[in-house]
Amino acid sequence: MIHSLHKLTLLVIVILWSQLAKADEPNAIQVLQKAEQKLLSSSMITTMNITIERPRWTKQMELKTWSKGKDYAAAYVIGPEKDKGTVYLKSKNAVYNYLPKIKKSIQLPVTMLNQSWMGTDLSADDLIKLTNITQDYNARITGSQNVSGRLCYEILLTPKEDADVLWGKLIIYIDKVDYIQLKTVFYDEDLVAVNTLVASQIKVFGDRKLASKIVMTPQKKTGYKTTIEYTRIIFNQSIPSSFFTKENLPKIKP
Repeated sequence: MIHSLHKLTLLVIVILWSQLAKADEPNAIQVLQKAEQKLLSSSMITTMNITIERPRWTKQMELKTWSKGKDYAAAYVIGPEKDKGTVYLKSKNAVYNYLPKIKKSIQLPVTMLNQSWMGTDLSADDLIKLTNITQDYNARITGSQNVSGRLCYEILLTPKEDADVLWGKLIIYIDKVDYIQLKTVFYDEDLVAVNTLVASQIKVFGDRKLASKIVMTPQKKTGYKTTIEYTRIIFNQSIPSSFFTKENLPKIKP
């Protein structure tokens, strides 16, 4: 009888500790919010190198980007030389492209944000990080996985009914220590995997620890890959809204 009582007491203790451990675990929205918090700022200025790989050729680019909130973003092409000075701009609901060789600004359809940007495997929206995941998607933790040497939460994201998003679902992996987004698998409307993004090489930018290298790989295109390596990220620097105007496009410089 005493032995049975002892076993029952141990079982109760194990159950209580298990419940306490689960209570300490954040839910999916809390994990996503912590990951978004690392990129939350009044503005962001970045310098990056992009390598586009294809079965028969490789192209390298250098960009400088500016963003302010969700409404404003700009990207200036530093290299290669033949593309130098090209500028892309999003100002609220308008998208522009400045071509330095003809010194002309062209308005583009907003749908360009969701299309391949300058031959990469990413869209302009991917580059300037305009999508707010916690507002556009329902989320739940579905497991754990080791990514880039870090144990991550595996989170399933499905679009909310009123969300205007491109993907049918996302599976995202966020590390359990620093809440850095380290992997995302993108699925189309038919729930077929289209792209996989993997982040690595953790560095400190200002007061934030972030992945400095991102690799986007299409699922069904052998030999296709785009790599982004951030060399500099500046948060919360004052940028006037007038910077993100069509009139200012020719004046944007790195």
